[in-house]
Amino acid sequence: MAKQLPDLKFSQLFNISFGFFGVQIAYALQSANISRIFATLGADPHSLSFFWLLPPIMGMIVQPLVGKYSDRTWTRWGRRIPYLFVGALVAILVMCFLPNAGSLGMSVNTAMIFGAVMLMLLDTSINMAMQPFKMMVGDMVNEKQKTTAYSIQSFLCNAGSLVGYLFPWLFATFGLSGTAPQGEVPDTVKFAFYIGAAILIVCVVYTSLLVKEYAPKEYNEYHPVDEPESSEKEPGFLELLRKAPSAFWTVGLVQFFCWAAFMYMWTYTAGSIATVAFDAPTILKEGKVVLDTTSSQYNAAGDWVGVLFAVQAIGSMLWAVVLPRFKNIKMAYFVSLVLGGIGFISVSFLSNQYALFASFLLIGAGWAAMLALPFTILTNALKGGHVGSYLGLFNCTICLPQIVAAALGGVVLGFFTTPGELAPEVNMLVLAGVLLLVGSLAVWIIKDKE
Repeated sequence: MAKQLPDLKFSQLFNISFGFFGVQIAYALQSANISRIFATLGADPHSLSFFWLLPPIMGMIVQPLVGKYSDRTWTRWGRRIPYLFVGALVAILVMCFLPNAGSLGMSVNTAMIFGAVMLMLLDTSINMAMQPFKMMVGDMVNEKQKTTAYSIQSFLCNAGSLVGYLFPWLFATFGLSGTAPQGEVPDTVKFAFYIGAAILIVCVVYTSLLVKEYAPKEYNEYHPVDEPESSEKEPGFLELLRKAPSAFWTVGLVQFFCWAAFMYMWTYTAGSIATVAFDAPTILKEGKVVLDTTSSQYNAAGDWVGVLFAVQAIGSMLWAVVLPRFKNIKMAYFVSLVLGGIGFISVSFLSNQYALFASFLLIGAGWAAMLALPFTILTNALKGGHVGSYLGLFNCTICLPQIVAAALGGVVLGFFTTPGELAPEVNMLVLAGVLLLVGSLAVWIIKDKE
C-alpha cells in the first residue's frame, strides 16, 4: 500500500513553484509582444495567426517527451529539474535574439522567417521549463494540498506575468524610445526581453538550489506502480492514452475551448486596442488597409496592451485566492470561465483605455482557473509511475486548440473583413468570449475520480 505524501510547509510549496515566476515573465513578454513584433516586421493581420502555429506544434512533440523521459530520469540534481534548467537556458538565449530580428540587416521575408524560428524555440523552451513545475507538484504534494500548491503556482505565474507585461510600458515611462524605424522593434521591447532573461536565470537557480526531489526509493514508496517497469513493458503513448482516466479526456475538452480563446487574445489584442482605444492611423499596403505600425498611436497601444495584460494578471492573482474557497471545483471552473467570456465580449463595447481594465480583470478570472483547476482534477485522478508522461500528453490539450485556432484565425478574420476596410480584429476577441462560454458549459461533463 502506498505511503501518504507528507504535508509540506508553505515555504516548501512556494519554493517548488518559485521558478514559475521567472518562466512566466518570459511567457508574458512573448504573449504581449509577438504579434506587435511581427506586425512591425511587416506581417498582414490576416497572416498573424500563422506565426503562432509552430510553437504549439513543437509543444505537442516536446512536452510528452519531457514528461515520459523525466519519469525515468534520476540524477544527482533530481528528475524534473534538469529539464527545467535546459529549457530555461535555451529560453534565455532566444530572448536576447528574438527582438533583434529586424535589426540584423536581413530582408523583410528573411527577418520574419528568423523571427518565426526564434518564436518556435522560445515557446518550446518556455514550456520545457514550465512543465517540470507541474510535475513536481504531482510528485511531491499530497491530494489535500494540491489545490493550494497549484494556486501558489497560479499566483506566481500571474505575478511574473504582471512584471513581464508592464516592462515595455515602464521603460517608455522612464524615457526609452517606444518607436523605431520601419521593420525594427522599439527599445522598450528589446530591453524588456533582456531584463526578463536576467530574472529568469535568478529564479531557475533559486528553485534548483532549494528544492530537493525525492530519490527513487523514496519516490516509489509514495507512487507505487502496479507491476515493475522494464524496457520491455514500458507503455507507449498510445497505450497510455488508451488507459487514460476519464478526467484526462473530459478536462481536455474544456481545455480546447479555453486555449483557442486565449490564442485569439494573444494574436489580435494589439490590433484591437490600437483601433478601438487609440484611433491608430491606417495606411494602404499592397492594396490592403492596415495599421501604421510606425505611428506613435500604434506603439502607445502596443505598450498599453502590456498594461491591460498586467491588469489581467492582477485579476488572476486575486481570483486565485478565491478559487480554493469554492467547495465544488466544477462550480469554481464554471464561474471563472463565464466571467472570462464576459470580459472578452465586453472589449468590443468599450473605447476608453481605462474602462478596458474591467474587461481584463474578468478575463483574469478565467485565466486563473485555466492555470490551476485542470491540473488539480487530472493529478487527483492519476496514480502509478506515469504522472509525468500523462502531464506531458495533457499538454496536447493546450497545444492542439492553439494550432486549430491559429490555422483558422486568418480565415475567420477574413469573414469579418469588408474589402477596402481595416480588418476588425476586435471581432476575434468577441469570438474568444463565445469560446470561453462554451467551455464553461463543457465543465459539467467532466468526470473526475469522485
